[in-house]
Amino acid sequence: MTKNEALKKYFGYDSFREGQEKLIDAILAGCDVLGVMPTGAGKSICYQIPALLLPGITLVVSPLISLMKDQVFALKQAGVAAAYLNSSLTLGQYCKALSNAMAGMYKIIYVAPERLETPGFTAFAQSARISLVAVDEAHCVSQWGHDFRPGYLNVARFVESLPVRPPVAAFTATATRRVREDISALLRLKNPETLVTGFNRPNLYFEVRRVTESEKRGQLLSIVQERRGQSGIVYCSTRKAVEEVCALLEAAGVPATRYHAGLSDKERHANQEAFLFDEKPVMAATNAFGMGIDKSNVAYVLHYNMPKDPESYYQEAGRAGRDGSPAACILLYSGRDVKLNEFLIEKSLSENEELSEKQKETVRRESLERLRQMTFYCTGRGCLRGYLLRYFGEDAPARCNGCSNCLSGVREEDVTELAQAIVSCIDETGGLYGAKRLTDILRGDDDPQGQSLARFESFGALSSTPRGQILACIDALLADEYLAVAPGQYRSLRPGPRADEIERGMSCVLAMPVAAEKTARARRTAPAVDKPLYARLVDLREKIAFRKHVAPYLIFTNATLEEMSVKKPRTRAEMLAISGMGERKFALYGEAFLQICKEE
Repeated sequence: MTKNEALKKYFGYDSFREGQEKLIDAILAGCDVLGVMPTGAGKSICYQIPALLLPGITLVVSPLISLMKDQVFALKQAGVAAAYLNSSLTLGQYCKALSNAMAGMYKIIYVAPERLETPGFTAFAQSARISLVAVDEAHCVSQWGHDFRPGYLNVARFVESLPVRPPVAAFTATATRRVREDISALLRLKNPETLVTGFNRPNLYFEVRRVTESEKRGQLLSIVQERRGQSGIVYCSTRKAVEEVCALLEAAGVPATRYHAGLSDKERHANQEAFLFDEKPVMAATNAFGMGIDKSNVAYVLHYNMPKDPESYYQEAGRAGRDGSPAACILLYSGRDVKLNEFLIEKSLSENEELSEKQKETVRRESLERLRQMTFYCTGRGCLRGYLLRYFGEDAPARCNGCSNCLSGVREEDVTELAQAIVSCIDETGGLYGAKRLTDILRGDDDPQGQSLARFESFGALSSTPRGQILACIDALLADEYLAVAPGQYRSLRPGPRADEIERGMSCVLAMPVAAEKTARARRTAPAVDKPLYARLVDLREKIAFRKHVAPYLIFTNATLEEMSVKKPRTRAEMLAISGMGERKFALYGEAFLQICKEE
């Protein structure tokens, strides 16, 4: 069987996506590989196709039980013998699965990194014919990555302990150059074929909304209610915020659930199942939820708080639109988010007993720099997509016309008087305050905690100017180097290299943002979907999923059903030509879906 035949037979695709074939060929040639491909680009195909063509067993090192379960179920649906070995199995189930593995009954076995060095698994690995070791979410091996997991450091030692070293294939969705170098070194990859396919996801719309903390709840409800009936994830930085957001959504009649590390394993599992099965299509969660979540119909990802770095943000936002359908990634940003993340970074370091003081200082410096980059994303006026692409080392055009900044545009505005008042306030207060407190002073809003701000001459100087306009002007002054952020964790503002131009009375003309019209948001042109037929196909999928007790998207993705409703296949051959319809899936479900298409 050729790789193309395997792709069509088991997965229902006629051709490979960008980068897949190159990595597959390298693995089949016995080479190590490092693939950096965006979420939804088909990384799993890159090791699953070689696993089917190579003679022995492929081990897949994976970080999460939920991911293993989804992958194994999908493989079994495609007719591939697969299993997972993790803590969700009872002792009897684990021993049975290990016995089956020793008997050569599986082509692909998923395993947690910590399992690699257990005696039973080690004995199996020493006697089995292992043709490939694939490392999913490989950025977890690097302490410079955003999801460092010490167990991943076991992988290289495990591979080198095998009687015959197989090729090692490492995959991740988000990795800067430094993290890629770390992955290669720590996994001890040998002259790996490295491929970075590009991070761009054209179907995703990016938006940042500058809001105050008091405005966040209203914005949240507005965004979710606009998308009622659609599946979405709301990410929060703390457990407390998750609880508050979930309660707010439920009170508004939104079927929502929650996920964070403070819940019991049983409740987390139940809530995740409710989300995956669309019983509760909206999930409020911390970053403890999501790595490996393969739900294809997530229509939007909303960040209630700014994440601590661009890597986390892009991976979390990338859980939207995995099936290629248009999806929205919206971030609600307030200045308090920066302080919260600084606190969380310090808390994480203080609780980490594995690092020396010197290592902690290095991690602190790196973490604060990534936070600074994330803040620039939220406050900048340039193309949001372009900023993310350039952060990951990729060239990008000046405008994408698919983000709020590009669609909003900017206008040249003379803000000389506003800028003079801001710089004068900074001078008077000695550069002690950040944007929010400076705005309080200029607006004449006294400190609710009792610290009087009225002692400053600048107090109330801009009392008639909207708060948002002052904050937008501060952002623009920062971008054009009239202002600068002082070093340290409190993000106080000070005069920048060009501040003297304002102090000398020179005109200050800045590019100020213009609000975007909702109707102007870029969207991919959708196919002419037959909505009644699509609804019937969705109904059939849900009935099958309920009967089999699996998530609907594991039967067929929305994109596959949309294609059926557009092309309306009438024969087995026409149905097999639908993307995502492999031979095994046709044998399981094809006739039932074909019958509905014939009735139209």
